[in-house]
Amino acid sequence: MIPFNKPSYTGREDDFVLDAMRSSKISGGGAYASYCQQWFEEHLGCYKSLLTPSCTHALEMTAMLINIRPGDEVIMPSYTFVSTANAFVLRGAKIVFVDIHPATMNIDERLIEAAITQKTKAVVVVHYAGVACEMDSIMTLADRYGLFVIEDAAQAMLSTYKGKPLGCIGHLGTYSFHETKNYTSGGEGGLLIVNDERFAERAEVLREKGTNRSQFFRGMVDKYSWVDVGSSYLPSELQAAYLWGQLQSVDGIDADRRRSWEYYNESLEPLAERGVVQLPTIPDTCRHNVHMFYIKVRDIDERSELLAFLKEKGIGAVFHYVPLHTSQGGKHWGTFVGEDEYTTQESDRLLRLPLWYGIDEKDLSRVVTAVKEYFA
Repeated sequence: MIPFNKPSYTGREDDFVLDAMRSSKISGGGAYASYCQQWFEEHLGCYKSLLTPSCTHALEMTAMLINIRPGDEVIMPSYTFVSTANAFVLRGAKIVFVDIHPATMNIDERLIEAAITQKTKAVVVVHYAGVACEMDSIMTLADRYGLFVIEDAAQAMLSTYKGKPLGCIGHLGTYSFHETKNYTSGGEGGLLIVNDERFAERAEVLREKGTNRSQFFRGMVDKYSWVDVGSSYLPSELQAAYLWGQLQSVDGIDADRRRSWEYYNESLEPLAERGVVQLPTIPDTCRHNVHMFYIKVRDIDERSELLAFLKEKGIGAVFHYVPLHTSQGGKHWGTFVGEDEYTTQESDRLLRLPLWYGIDEKDLSRVVTAVKEYFA
């Protein structure tokens, strides 16, 4: 069986995790967390980065940082993971969904303005498959209406928009280090990216259960106390040590995945030329991080048949999100503005193929052969 995913593992993680285990500190906020955060700040050029137990937690922190309150509205695409919406629903917001671009599966920036009301507080963009949204237009619109922009860049570490790292363009950004992502911190993990210095100090407080503990350890206060709302948003030192091991091999992991992505893209091009599948579209403004490879087929029935066919061949392909606005929660806490011209239609057609660090060409060839056999 060719699995859909295997967590990235290079071997370099072992020594760092063992070192953390043998240290006198394995709770959050240790040396390895500091190493990782410094790495991101240097490589991304962001004002501040803070490791979190998951991208979900990082998104929850963004909602708290921009003071989302009951009655506020937050605009986002419906084609995303539930955490993108839940983070704001938990603070009382109403979610306003708009349609996507069929080519990239990203929010259609041209539809955002029509969804803005006096209650709108923020726009949350999702860089699907590590491919950038049209950030210039979105930032210009946000500036015009005084809105916050939050980048859900869970899938987009090392992707760029016009040379700028994704997650570092809006006011706040988030990454995921879940085991399905290009880089992992031992199965779960996330990162809050602070690009607006107004949020930096409070972000530390929120992450430390609402205390000024970080300032205390830096000698800025003589004792720490409860100063704000917050929660326990610190990952363990073991997670940070695992991630630090992954960061030592960033270029190698990226190159390996890129070879696999290109193999799929070139091998399946004949099917695209015949018009039986569509391949991913990468805009010229974006350098993507080859997070996933997907194809689009005719409709949901054909996708179901192809998934069953691949399963019989021992290949673990999957579909992705069910649009949030069609779910029970989405109908209760959100509304779709405008026409659902593409979100549901395109999500029904999309099928993801196996892709992970270390997948060999033999397995890639098996996948390609099986897809071609189905369409033959």
